[in-house]
Amino acid sequence: MDSDRTAPEPAAEESSLTRRSLLRKAGLTAAVGGAGAVLGARTASGATEGGQMGSASSAEMIAMHTVNHGGPTFRAQGMVDNSFNGFDPTEILRDFDWGRTSKLPNGQTLREWDVNAIDKDIEVAPGVKFPAWTFDGRVPGRTLRAKEGERLRINFGNGSAHPHTMHFHGIHPADMDGIAGLGAGLIHPGERTVYEFEAEPFGLHLFHCHAEPLAEHIARGMYGTMIIDPKAGRPAADEMVMVQAGYNTNFDGLGNQLYFVNGIPFCYMHVPVKVKKDQLVRLYLTNLLEYDPINSFHLHGNFFDYYPTGTRLEPSEFTDTISQVQGQRGILEMRFPHPGKYMFHAHKTEFAELGWMGFFEVEE
Repeated sequence: MDSDRTAPEPAAEESSLTRRSLLRKAGLTAAVGGAGAVLGARTASGATEGGQMGSASSAEMIAMHTVNHGGPTFRAQGMVDNSFNGFDPTEILRDFDWGRTSKLPNGQTLREWDVNAIDKDIEVAPGVKFPAWTFDGRVPGRTLRAKEGERLRINFGNGSAHPHTMHFHGIHPADMDGIAGLGAGLIHPGERTVYEFEAEPFGLHLFHCHAEPLAEHIARGMYGTMIIDPKAGRPAADEMVMVQAGYNTNFDGLGNQLYFVNGIPFCYMHVPVKVKKDQLVRLYLTNLLEYDPINSFHLHGNFFDYYPTGTRLEPSEFTDTISQVQGQRGILEMRFPHPGKYMFHAHKTEFAELGWMGFFEVEE
């Protein structure tokens, strides 16, 4: 083991909950300005062979978050069950999977992973289950990490009830593209295949299922991150990954009812991300949000250097807010000169109110 560390048909109005109707129903005002939120969601079961949803039964949850003049606080009607989900968003932050390594006859390093598609219910809010399609039983999938110039091999098995693929952003041969009609094409339930290519270019990349209907496969949770480090490495830092996305709990393809980073809405409000004062923090930020055209990241009380896609070693800007469309990603580097709690969130108020917000807690 390597130890290196550097749209479906809309549902009827009476049975559908939209994010805007939820906000109106709650009489909600901006959470980042100091208000409470009442969120509604639905759970659904019974996906058909083609991926379309059958009947859905509704479930409601309440998550109230407040910001007062004495300092930020968060209270909710319980937290999700990480043991039920089988993953913890706090652990996902710094969980980099270097795979297994061996040497090829030409001396090149071969880095290898086993990845499996799994259908799994995820508790996305207290008492609210979402029937996810996943890589290895978690949303997002693992963060695969390698070094520029290595040979990468991903052994993919489909344990889901639906056809899937793995499509990697990066440079690779056409038959390794993970789409229908090329190479192994669609990987059907019970089948396996191997994706193999060179680790290039260095930077921050992602992978996702590319089976039809593509929007649903991504919205159900089939995505993950791949980091390829430059040969010379990067300066030492407290490194973490954040994957932006959402849950369309109505299964109507018209938008999302919950938003998040690393799988669970509001998770970093409950458990702030702890960092050290003056230490370099490197954040690998990707956007896999479906059904909304754009996402964003805003940091309170600080600025960061931004490296789009991470394929250049010079930052493009020094800022506190960036936008990303689906599939875009970038590296953020920052130092916190003052201790305390600093909020981060989507600079789209609606997304923040419905889960995409958290805190960095800076310690001496």
